[in-house]
Amino acid sequence: MLSKPSHMIKQSPFKYFKTRLEVIRLAVMLYIRFPLSLRNLEDLLLERRIDASHEAVRYWWNRFGPMFAAEIRRRRVQQLRASSKWKWHVDEFFVKVNGKRHYLWRAVDHEGEVLDAVVTKCRNKAAALKFLKKLMKRRGKAENVVTDRFASYRAALRELGATEKQQTGRWLNYRVENSHLPFRRRERAVQCFRRMRSLQKFASVFSSVDNHFNQERSLASRETFKLTRNAAFAEWRGLCAT
Repeated sequence: MLSKPSHMIKQSPFKYFKTRLEVIRLAVMLYIRFPLSLRNLEDLLLERRIDASHEAVRYWWNRFGPMFAAEIRRRRVQQLRASSKWKWHVDEFFVKVNGKRHYLWRAVDHEGEVLDAVVTKCRNKAAALKFLKKLMKRRGKAENVVTDRFASYRAALRELGATEKQQTGRWLNYRVENSHLPFRRRERAVQCFRRMRSLQKFASVFSSVDNHFNQERSLASRETFKLTRNAAFAEWRGLCAT
């Protein structure tokens, strides 16, 4: 059996790190999931007898957070493409970046799964069109798109030839508006974002990790919730293991 040439063998991204992969994975998961500052997380790790500075945690999050999120998306992509085309709920809200107002556009499906998140400087037709094009390129086309009465949505959907798919109503878009709450709690712990690119990275990673651990516990029995939670943690512990 022929072996692969040395230049074709994929090296582990953790090869030159002295810290164990399990510790890095734990630190990144805690920082993304819970409203903790870097220094809060440093103290929490120390209580578990893990001596890691807040700067080390910052580096781990920036280096490996997108990697973990990408693997989560890759594992879920087939399931999402098959089941998330029924109805999309789309909304935008403002986020401060270095003291200036920017807009984070988000879409969730009918089950509350976050489909995409895009940061823009403006809140107009061009920004709405950019977001919807990216969403459709990744996820296909939905049967219905639920929005508020913001005129830019109708203008963007008209350009995409999907005006008949739009639904608006006072109570129809609560699913996506409520989905902002975990991000808002996490944003307060971060205090502020310094760059637009940092916000985009955090929003993308946070959405993937939140999807992974969101078990809708209010809709399932205790036993079912425990099984799905254990499965989510087991899959997380297997990320980037090879």
